[in-house]
Amino acid sequence: MVVHRLCIPYSPGLRHYIGILREENLLERLHERLETVKTHDFHIHELQPYQKDGGVFVRFTYTGRDHQTALETLQTDLQLEATKHGGLPSWSGLNHCNVWLVKGEPFLEDMYRYPSGIVHVSFQGPDVPEEALYSLFRSCGRIQNITSPTPVPAGTLRSSDILFHRVRSATIARNTIHGYTFSDGDGITRLKTVYQRPIQAHAIRDWLTSHPRIVLPIIFFLLGTLTYTIFDPIRVLSVEGKMLNWFDYREYKLYKWLRANALDRFSLTSLAREDVSPQGDIWKERKDAESAVRSYLSDLPSTVAFVHGPQGSGKSRMVEAIIRDTGRKTLVIDCAELNRATSDMRLVSALAQQTGYRPIFAFLNSVNNMVDIATVGLIGQKAGFKSSLEDQLKQILEVTGTALKKVNHSLRTSAQRAVKATQEAEARRAEEARTRARIRAGTWHDPRLDCIAGNGVISELGVGDELLEGDDGGLAGFNVIEEDVVNLSDGGEKTSQELARQQHRHAEDVQVVRTLPIVVIKNYAARGGVYKEELLGVLAHWAASLAENQVAHVIVVSDNREDAKLLARALPSKPLNSIALHDADAPTALSFVRRRLYDAGITSDLTPAQKKAIEHLGGRTSDLERLIHKVCSNQGIEEAVEDIIADGVGELRKKAFGEDIDDAKSLPWSREQAWTVLKQLARRAELPYYEVLLDVPFKGDELPLRVMEHAEIISISTRHGRLSTIRPGKPVFKYVFERLVNDPVFQATQDIALNDKVISSAESTVRTCESELSTLQDLSKTERSFWWFRRRATSERREYLLKKMRSAQTKIQTLEKRNAELKRVLAKGV
Repeated sequence: MVVHRLCIPYSPGLRHYIGILREENLLERLHERLETVKTHDFHIHELQPYQKDGGVFVRFTYTGRDHQTALETLQTDLQLEATKHGGLPSWSGLNHCNVWLVKGEPFLEDMYRYPSGIVHVSFQGPDVPEEALYSLFRSCGRIQNITSPTPVPAGTLRSSDILFHRVRSATIARNTIHGYTFSDGDGITRLKTVYQRPIQAHAIRDWLTSHPRIVLPIIFFLLGTLTYTIFDPIRVLSVEGKMLNWFDYREYKLYKWLRANALDRFSLTSLAREDVSPQGDIWKERKDAESAVRSYLSDLPSTVAFVHGPQGSGKSRMVEAIIRDTGRKTLVIDCAELNRATSDMRLVSALAQQTGYRPIFAFLNSVNNMVDIATVGLIGQKAGFKSSLEDQLKQILEVTGTALKKVNHSLRTSAQRAVKATQEAEARRAEEARTRARIRAGTWHDPRLDCIAGNGVISELGVGDELLEGDDGGLAGFNVIEEDVVNLSDGGEKTSQELARQQHRHAEDVQVVRTLPIVVIKNYAARGGVYKEELLGVLAHWAASLAENQVAHVIVVSDNREDAKLLARALPSKPLNSIALHDADAPTALSFVRRRLYDAGITSDLTPAQKKAIEHLGGRTSDLERLIHKVCSNQGIEEAVEDIIADGVGELRKKAFGEDIDDAKSLPWSREQAWTVLKQLARRAELPYYEVLLDVPFKGDELPLRVMEHAEIISISTRHGRLSTIRPGKPVFKYVFERLVNDPVFQATQDIALNDKVISSAESTVRTCESELSTLQDLSKTERSFWWFRRRATSERREYLLKKMRSAQTKIQTLEKRNAELKRVLAKGV
């Protein structure tokens, strides 16, 4: 009697968990099915389920002289018995299982080694030929591939991998052949089998790390795709919410109700906003500019409106008042705040804050820079993951432009619904008017009565098809009334359909313009800022694209007319809508101050001295508002004007000359250049531009003058497209310049410095003339005159140099004498 094993595999994987629930029933049916076989005294000793791989091991005994032949006969008879019943019972209730003879010693374990289609066969002994492996394992199922043994380190078993077509076949091979002893002429080899994972541990990770040239671009592409597909729609929604006040609690109905019924009633101060804009009827310059802006906003945009004027002239205040009157959605970008940024990250964050662009990951810019540095070491070139500042700004503005389109679409849809509701209300009112006219004419019929009385001549309560008595006159009267109702607006000249069509087209045109959002770029080309040129260039092209595509009305507010050049380059085919805002003339400024003082409760008339003091401020809005504020604080007009001039003296002295020598060195102009311009403007209302440019100490250098213009110390006007005259930056600066020039100590200090520079230039001229005269003395000895009446060239040149040297020497003597007088003034300390 010999004890042996059979293997009856079920389906491995998750399905064997279902078989656990039916385990007892399956084992009973299996035992009954196998007991029917009596070949070689076959007798079952034990049924051992193996839940991990999904099968049953059968321990049995048999008798026979030739064990190999007896086992093959038993396997054949058992398989025939299984085939007779359609297979052995399985987890699914179907009979499709079979019987395999265990050739080795099964290794029953519960480790995390799950079935797979690859069986790893290790050789404890000489290598087994591929033909022998195929013959041994083919009975378990179809084989797709067998790998050859590869060299391994010392102490490691050589092995082959067998890839089966199905996992079930690999499970049969793993449980029936493990521990099998193979023998041939080379020796005895014991086979060890184990499941091999289809993907080796860390294979993906190792491949990714070993192919950075392929992996890194793919990762960066996926990250970029993630940004565009996930974050950009969120950012568009955020910008749209900022424009439509979705996140402003003050726009919520609950807050408005609480404000109206609770907060305002207990508030002790007035919440009314004071309108500080000048009155249109007395400020002609402001009225013309305001009319130009309103005209631009009343039509579809084709260009950019460029509002320019000196600082303090009320440009931003005027634009805000106009937008407040229109009630349109507005996006404001303040370049002054953006220019305060000291790094790329701060600039990007500031622009995102103003536009509502969220979420923003500005800190990733530094991380991306580190990634680029790392990729240079890995693949020899930058990955391009770090975006330039210009690209980051463009991305924010592109998302903002998309949001503006959606805002326009949302507002237009709401307006269309409102227009449709209005038209339906008008149609209902017209229908009601017609019904009332029919009732008065006695021709109105209530159709609800037909449901009760029926139709025709037999009806008792309803109205039949015949006309009522007197209907001809009644209908005629009704037609007259109906025509009066429908055609009253056009006097009977147009039909009602044409009138309705025209009104519909007009309403559509109006709503298309009114639903366009407004983009205001304030303080454009403001002074300062490390990234000024890049920022202004990007903003100029973005504003031009918005206007050309009719996405929004764009208003650019700047202090200098020259700043329009950037916008003009972005709009090469269309002219800018330039709107100038100038200082008011003296009568207008006086009328403005008188009106504002009257509104503040100061009704006393202005004296000639007060009028003259007000004229010192000119027509600059900011200075006039400052004067009114001081007068309302119980300060006299003359005293207030004096304070404004005194403050201007201190401000200008610091701005134009610096607080000390070190501060003056950081200025883009020299003290002598600033003093030259201020001294001449104190005596004259305006200076010829090129006369100042070509004289000492500028000598043709335009940069100091242009920088002083941007600093608002001076203003440069043009004529026929060329620079023409130089004026003070503010009207009040005329008297500030006079105050500085009339300060004897300050004047002496600056004149001495300027004279020293002129003296140095003259002395250089004298030394140059002396050197050339010495050279001419040597040349005159060798020069001959062939004609007695012709003068020598050296003589003419000598006379010219002598005159030039004499003029320079006279200038030196005059300026040194003047410096001596100025030093005596400094010695007095007055």
